[in-house]
Amino acid sequence: MQIDEALIFRLEQLTRLELDDAERQELLHDLNHILELVEQMNSLDTTDVAPLAYVNAASTPLRNDVVGPQATPEQALRDAPRAADNCFKVPKVIDL
Repeated sequence: MQIDEALIFRLEQLTRLELDDAERQELLHDLNHILELVEQMNSLDTTDVAPLAYVNAASTPLRNDVVGPQATPEQALRDAPRAADNCFKVPKVIDL
């Protein structure tokens, strides 16, 4: 596949961009270069290559769950626009 100026103009319209001639030529060159790289990757023989889910085998170290300082109900409700019975009051969003 080869990208031409007609496609660049179409992309410009779809994305609502206003490119000058130099930017169009640079974009044309960059997109064609990307397609060349993809074609090179497609030509590789990957029949004996196992699918890769993660780039490295290291796992993310997890920390222990520790209970920290907690707000009291009064503190949590202090800045609420509306509260009642130690609960936040919110507008109804679902009609049943």
